[in-house]
Amino acid sequence: MMRGLRWTGAVAISVVVAFALTSVPLPDWAHPWRPAWVAIVVIYWCLAIPERIGVLFAWSMGLLLDVMHGAILGQHALGLAFVAYVTVLYHQQVRVFPLIQQSLVIGSLVFLYLGAMLLTYNLLGSKPYSSLYLLGAVTSALLWPWAYIVLRDVRRKSSF
Repeated sequence: MMRGLRWTGAVAISVVVAFALTSVPLPDWAHPWRPAWVAIVVIYWCLAIPERIGVLFAWSMGLLLDVMHGAILGQHALGLAFVAYVTVLYHQQVRVFPLIQQSLVIGSLVFLYLGAMLLTYNLLGSKPYSSLYLLGAVTSALLWPWAYIVLRDVRRKSSF
């Protein structure tokens, strides 16, 4: 029983930190470069423990992200659920890649996620965004090795 509480605590803390980093205000010039922190955390946990964390977890995190951004309800949820589905589907292959190759995969997944968000924002006219919005995939890919190492240490210390 205690073991279950420890891993859920580690996941909860990482999600809270990801949401806090997402809500940090940035200057206008740096806004397109904002990493997709919640997507990075969802991808990590889907890779680390796909039998416990998956599409439903990603959907719920996406709904929270929709509420936080004031976006159309389900927009981020659908994007994160798709990313989680692909991650869980290919988790065995991605886990054996070196961190550089993992960064490319994670960058591609975040690019698809941000592309879906950009398309939704621009089609529905809620907020017009330029294609610079997709630069967050580059910073997410560059930050993946550090996020992976930190989250791996958190997971190991919570003793799954």
